[in-house]
Amino acid sequence: MGRPAKERGAPEQDTEVTLGVYVYGIVPAGTKVPPDEHGLGDPAGEVRLVRHGDIGALVSEVDVDRPIGRPGDFLAHERLLDAVSRTAAVLPFRFGSVLTNEEAVTEELLAPHHDDFLAALNELEGCAEYIVKGRYVEEALMGEILAENPEAASLREAIRGTSEDATRNERIRLGEIIAGSVEAKRDLDTRTLLDALAGCYAQAVIREPSHEQDAVNLALLMRSDEQETLEQRLGDFAESWAGRVNIRLLGPLAPYDFVVAQAAEE
Repeated sequence: MGRPAKERGAPEQDTEVTLGVYVYGIVPAGTKVPPDEHGLGDPAGEVRLVRHGDIGALVSEVDVDRPIGRPGDFLAHERLLDAVSRTAAVLPFRFGSVLTNEEAVTEELLAPHHDDFLAALNELEGCAEYIVKGRYVEEALMGEILAENPEAASLREAIRGTSEDATRNERIRLGEIIAGSVEAKRDLDTRTLLDALAGCYAQAVIREPSHEQDAVNLALLMRSDEQETLEQRLGDFAESWAGRVNIRLLGPLAPYDFVVAQAAEE
């Protein structure tokens, strides 16, 4: 396990905590840690860079006797990586990656994987992840489904003004039709949007919907200097979906959907 140390901010007593090293991700050795960013934990850990050769690991100390995953921990993990990704290539690590100490970070992580990590960082130089989310406008969505599916329209009319118990089977069937229609529309609309954005991105990942009315949920890996082009293309496309799908763009972010790694556990 990690090394024991006196608990910070504790009264004068012999209370000890067992410290480990939390790993956020891999970056080039010359990367500067943003001075206003802190790690996870309470109090927030000081972020340092453990260097080996041409690469380094973003780390901070954590009390390994306290479970990781408290409110704010995951946000602190992502916030740090996103901040660093604005100025340097980043290989994000999965949330919860902890090693025994900084020597272990070097000997078990950086040294044996140095060349692979460096090659991946070189490929990501100047790139970032962008998330494109679109959600159907409920009224417009239902209008499309009822217009396209006579059975759905008939069932909708049949349950109007009736109790749930009296038309339970009809409601179940209508729900099935709606779910299937939304899934089909989501697949088609996602492909249509990807085609419209062709040339803006190097790689794309179709993410799982986070809401039943999601129209698109895409992760794009692309050069950061192409962001203006992406925004223009997406804006033009959004006009064609006005009143049907609400679109928003998130980024630049660390490339979580493309190169997330896992440190060796204690």
